[in-house]
Amino acid sequence: MSDIKHGKLLVLTTENIKTMRKVLLFTLIPVLLFAQGPDDTSLDVTEADNQITAVADDGEGWLKNYDEAMADAKKEGRNVLVYFTGSDWCPPCKLLKKDLFDTAAFKTISANYTLLYIDIPRNRELLSPEQMKHNSEVLNKINKKAVFPLLIVMNEKGSKLDQYSGYSMNGEVQYHMELLEKYKD
Repeated sequence: MSDIKHGKLLVLTTENIKTMRKVLLFTLIPVLLFAQGPDDTSLDVTEADNQITAVADDGEGWLKNYDEAMADAKKEGRNVLVYFTGSDWCPPCKLLKKDLFDTAAFKTISANYTLLYIDIPRNRELLSPEQMKHNSEVLNKINKKAVFPLLIVMNEKGSKLDQYSGYSMNGEVQYHMELLEKYKD
């Protein structure tokens, strides 16, 4: 009889050990996951906000008005590259600046386009009320599903030729560049 009691005591101890292991495991995993420092691809939010705003303000030829972009495209005989971004809330948009727009390859190929920058920030104070209204109208006109980031290539008449949406944030911009190569003439 004492063997049975001892066996039960041993079973209870084994169950307790298994339970303690589970508790320890489920407690340590989140701690270990969140204890890691930032990886090399992360950007400081403030730094990223400043960088993405610079896409349109860096003197590289980005226009912010749809009608002006279309007039320029007609005058120059070029297609329009429209870039939709959420500069203060869209992480893929923020990284696309570094991985695509800041590259020499983009600067070279973008000379073949009229560039139009349409920002839809959540912080309404980043844009003037007039610019926010304009951007919302363009969004409703040619990006009805509100996809971000989105590159749209349009001809000088305003017809959509092609588009590429999203960014996987892994530094791979091959498909974005293929879209630009396809319509550069």
